[in-house]
Amino acid sequence: MSDTSRDQPDQPDQPGDAAAVPEASGTPSTSALFAESMAGAARRAGFGAATEGEPISGQALLTAMGGIRGLVEAVLPGLVFLITYSLTIDPSTDVTSDPIGTLLPSLIAPLVIGVIFVALRAITKQTTTPALGGLVGTAISVALALFSGKPSDFFLVGLWTNAGYGAALLISVLVRWPLIGVAVGFLMGDGVAWRLDASKRRVLTILTLCWTGLFLGRLAVQLPLYLADNVELLASMKLLMGIPLYAPLLVVSWLMVRSVYRKADAADAV
Repeated sequence: MSDTSRDQPDQPDQPGDAAAVPEASGTPSTSALFAESMAGAARRAGFGAATEGEPISGQALLTAMGGIRGLVEAVLPGLVFLITYSLTIDPSTDVTSDPIGTLLPSLIAPLVIGVIFVALRAITKQTTTPALGGLVGTAISVALALFSGKPSDFFLVGLWTNAGYGAALLISVLVRWPLIGVAVGFLMGDGVAWRLDASKRRVLTILTLCWTGLFLGRLAVQLPLYLADNVELLASMKLLMGIPLYAPLLVVSWLMVRSVYRKADAADAV
């Protein structure tokens, strides 16, 4: 759900994680696979730390966002594009007259960075999947910009992503199955039982609305800049509304999830 979620480190299953329960044939049931996939989605989004008892720290936040390497891989391609575009594009130049020749430096630069990330992971014998995912996303963005001749189309994938996540989360709230609640419920070993607890249901619905606000807020700010073809400001806002907004919301989410589950555990113990 975030710019860094593709780069979560592999972690062992936590005690509260929903494990797949084999059927008599030894094959996990559909419901068990769904439960594990939702718990895995919550972990990849950074919610795994909510299941741990350790105090929330900067190190925990950094780990949830994929570590230093995850942050660099998430931020650097967009930053390199912004810097290269600002240095190579003449404001008086008609980009549409020669889109390939004009845009090539600023589009090739982030692509090269993506290839380097994949190579570094391969050399250090780490999983290349996160970097490959980022490289594919960058390649699609580059292709869209070159095909249309509009440098702002480099950010089109991000706009669609924010619109998709925001719409899915909002719809889930409207149908009373908030997606953050579904994912966190399986992560905490609660399944969908949280829907019967008014306190959990309220907190997880609020959290889903908060994440909805993040994605739709990005879209509300960046879409007008895209339509105005204000590339430099669009690139800057994408960076500013990425990790700087994601990180504090993730911390708030941890605190709210831990709080509501601790209260529920205390009430059950009475």
